[in-house]
Amino acid sequence: MTRYSLLDLVPVVEGGTVAQALANAADLAAHAEAVGFHRYWTAEHHGMAGIASAATAVVLAHVGQATKTIRIGAGGIMLPNHAPLTIAEQFGTLDALFPGRIDLGLGRAPGSDQRVARALRRTLDSDPNAFPRDVMELQSYFADDGQTGIVATPGAGARPQMWILGSSLYGAQLAAALGLPYAFASHFAPDALDDALAIYRRDFRPSAVLDKPYAMAGFNVFAADTDAEAELLASSQQQAFVALRTGRPGKLPPPVPGYRESLGVQGSAILDHVLSCSAIGAPATVERQLAAFVERTKVDEVMIVSAIFDHDARKRSIGIAAKAMDALETVPA
Repeated sequence: MTRYSLLDLVPVVEGGTVAQALANAADLAAHAEAVGFHRYWTAEHHGMAGIASAATAVVLAHVGQATKTIRIGAGGIMLPNHAPLTIAEQFGTLDALFPGRIDLGLGRAPGSDQRVARALRRTLDSDPNAFPRDVMELQSYFADDGQTGIVATPGAGARPQMWILGSSLYGAQLAAALGLPYAFASHFAPDALDDALAIYRRDFRPSAVLDKPYAMAGFNVFAADTDAEAELLASSQQQAFVALRTGRPGKLPPPVPGYRESLGVQGSAILDHVLSCSAIGAPATVERQLAAFVERTKVDEVMIVSAIFDHDARKRSIGIAAKAMDALETVPA
């Protein structure tokens, strides 16, 4: 069975507030739990007016209070921004609050530009080998194996499920070497998806936490009752992608009829690239496109991403995605 989960960047919409975005995050997570999603993730981004998940552990504590059974976690924490001990304490605390439900996805990108990264006190010229060492240091704090000479409190003995994230071949190689589950960010960086999955599966070394490869891939879903309505809903994310890639990031804008048709060659090329791993349409369309993605990648889990301006429309979209994923399991092989 292919599991399905949800990545929520806690979008701040035009005319909206951070408080509203955080309230929507809790409501969306509870809805995802109700319709069968396996996990809810949010991610660390900084200096972006349209994303309210910078204090990722705090957001997860908020979401955890609104849910009961769904796994919650970071997809991910950008570890170079932090001392591993700090993350051990944060996620050790979350594990104590919500035992058996916490995930910790780790990435090596800054989640910001260099100016913001400096404000986070990140060392921009750090050793490229530091990320693997930091991951292993973090594992040591959770294991409380004495290798660091420090006991993380909270953190020692905590059991968050650790993941390696990536959008290139590097993360695949590291996840395989450490025997950890791997998540690929194909929802916005699809180029290396197939090669990364192949390397991860080929080179995977069993570990104490995982005996065989377990791979997840991101996939955008914009679903509605009709293809035309879904295309309209998708225009908010399309505008946001174009704004980001052209150096004008902002809050998530309202949908615009005919937006795709209004773009020039450059804008259309951007969308063709970043949205190549997407389903946009009515339930039957979404089911078909999700089925093709699962068949192509053979992933164990699909991480659905659905940035939609209207909160109720967004809930409707992830409900359609859940039914589409469930339907895949009833189709004879």
